[in-house]
Amino acid sequence: MQSAAMRLKVVYKVTYPNGKIYVGQDVTDSINYFGSASNALISADFTREQRRDFIIRKEIHWESDTATDQEVTAIEFEFIRLLRANDPAIGYNRRPRFVPEEPRQAAPGTSSEGNRC
Repeated sequence: MQSAAMRLKVVYKVTYPNGKIYVGQDVTDSINYFGSASNALISADFTREQRRDFIIRKEIHWESDTATDQEVTAIEFEFIRLLRANDPAIGYNRRPRFVPEEPRQAAPGTSSEGNRC
């Protein structure tokens, strides 16, 4: 068992059988902790039959033995945004809130076809 002084704080990604992900943090580095994703959201994506043989993968993407809890949260949010785990089509994170990117518009007087005379 790890002593309190040796515990790492980690940011991890969980991948579900449907390919959707959840990014979370664990300040105790428990091998048995898989996050706090919404049970309702995950349950809606799997049939009863699929639940009978269910494998998830947990990958640690970042770890520290010196970071503050606030720093861990900031890193967690960076990974959520980077991996788009808060995009409902990709993951189960619901915070920070997902904001789809606005389609880019061409600057006035230009177009994708070039300038016309």
